[in-house]
Amino acid sequence: QVQLVESGGGLVQAGGSLRLSCAASGRTVSSYTMGWFRQAPGQERDFVAGINWSGGRTYYADSVKGRFTLSRDNAKNTVYLQMNSLKPEDTAVYYCATSRSSQFAIANVYQYWGQGTQVTVSS
Repeated sequence: QVQLVESGGGLVQAGGSLRLSCAASGRTVSSYTMGWFRQAPGQERDFVAGINWSGGRTYYADSVKGRFTLSRDNAKNTVYLQMNSLKPEDTAVYYCATSRSSQFAIANVYQYWGQGTQVTVSS
């Protein structure tokens, strides 16, 4: 079993930055793909970003490309999502998840999910 805990969410003005963290426990996730998804009220859960086990490969949704950066520290069993130039449309609950698949953007391949952290961007 893997437990994932997200942190770092909050309220920020448009144009601001936040850094989300996702700490894993219960099992090392150094060989797992890690992903971030987000869900706004009344919306589907959408892919945001994914990173392979080594951190050498990342993949981003078009809506966040160039603004968000995903990284990982396997020694700390933690992944980080740096979010810059935030927009009101980035407002959502952000979830991290872990998978043994190399398919970053498909939610169904992720086995373990965190509880989510709220990000609110005011205009």
